[in-house]
Amino acid sequence: MSRSGDKKTNAQREAEASGHPVKALTYDPSAALGGTEVAALLGEDPDAVFKTLVTQGRTGGHLVFMVPVSGELDLKRAAQAAGEKAVAMIHQRELLPLTGYVHGGCSPLGMRHPFPTFIDETALLYDQVFFSGGRRGLQLRMSPEHLAQLADARFCDLLCRR
Repeated sequence: MSRSGDKKTNAQREAEASGHPVKALTYDPSAALGGTEVAALLGEDPDAVFKTLVTQGRTGGHLVFMVPVSGELDLKRAAQAAGEKAVAMIHQRELLPLTGYVHGGCSPLGMRHPFPTFIDETALLYDQVFFSGGRRGLQLRMSPEHLAQLADARFCDLLCRR
């Protein structure tokens, strides 16, 4: 475990305090440039490793979407799920002040403010899913149902079809 692994993140504390089974997994963040590399380092199916994306709806509210690292968020499906006419990704520089997390380490748990959260329904195909633990180099593993309960999230069809 790296030195940064000694201090628990807000996401990790929130997950552990829930009473639901959760496992923290660490990896060398310098060895992974993206989510598929993280999945490979963990030896996991990239369809079971989820990335957390923060958007802003046309009405001005922020929304959180989780999709597999192997997939791409369909912004039209995301807007429909959230009841918005359109959503757009926020700028990377807005992420830290808004959520308390950096790009590559954004977790749906423990954000500075709770935002409506949506998880791609493919998460339900797995007993356990992986997602950022709140910093680069830390992933959390738990059941998708428990994650949805903690994040107050809904399951929706969010992926681009190609």
